Amino acid sequence: MAEIIQRDGTWSFDGDTVRIVPGRDKGVHPARQTLGERAVPLAAVAGIAYEPGRKAGRLRLRLREGSDPLMQATGGKLPDAADPYQLSVEPDRTGVAEYMVDEVRHALLLEQVPSGPCERFLLSGPDVPLSASAGDGTVFFDGEQIRLEWNWKTEQSKKSAGNRSFSVADLAAVEWLPAIGLENGYLRFVLAQAATKAPPKYDPHSIELYGFRKDPLMALVAAAVVARMPHPAAPAEPARKAPSGEADGSTGTGFGADDHDALLRRLRELGELRQAGVLTEEEFTAAKQSVLRRF
Repeated sequence: MAEIIQRDGTWSFDGDTVRIVPGRDKGVHPARQTLGERAVPLAAVAGIAYEPGRKAGRLRLRLREGSDPLMQATGGKLPDAADPYQLSVEPDRTGVAEYMVDEVRHALLLEQVPSGPCERFLLSGPDVPLSASAGDGTVFFDGEQIRLEWNWKTEQSKKSAGNRSFSVADLAAVEWLPAIGLENGYLRFVLAQAATKAPPKYDPHSIELYGFRKDPLMALVAAAVVARMPHPAAPAEPARKAPSGEADGSTGTGFGADDHDALLRRLRELGELRQAGVLTEEEFTAAKQSVLRRF
């Protein structure tokens, strides 16, 4: 077993899993501390490297595309300090870091782990319920429902529309972008029925981010939601044709055929998320009941 213990955190590898535990030092980014321990299966690893430096080196774990909801939600734009897959290494621990790299690389070769993209998440999203406050609002997520609440920095027309609540099933996409230079960032929830996107400052389904230390906490909420949505690389299911006499797509229950199929797909997705360990039994039951109420 390879293990490296630093103030920044602890990494260990037992041949099957890279276990990452964030440090408790006050210098450790709050996003990493909030995210907590990560158990990265070898099948999710694309590579690992150690980068030496004058004052401190850095271990970097590279994951396969589509394996982790956090990396999927942030698109690799997390700041280094908030990235759970980086570890600051003190100069006297260089040998241990290099040994960790050798062990993981050897296991990747031995198990012939592919480096290509995944068709399902191999890691779970952040634990729920989860909330974060930054920029012009606060977001709450309980595993099924998202709620946005505004603060004194919210633009008046956006604030006057009131707080917003919607479910994961209503979403077409989740977007997170950090502030870069003079450009503000945002956490945006794109609803399937929304025809256009307003700038985040005015969008009632977006929280505008100003580039402060707590902004990456919003990325954790984005990842928790993404983990409960269909995987972007999952094979699309063919649309079901309406039965004879239902050319307009209506059924006797008041739902269109597409609505019925969407609900069935959602139930299957929830089952897959539970089987993959993304959803707990309690979260799965609550989400399933919410879907069944729409039949």
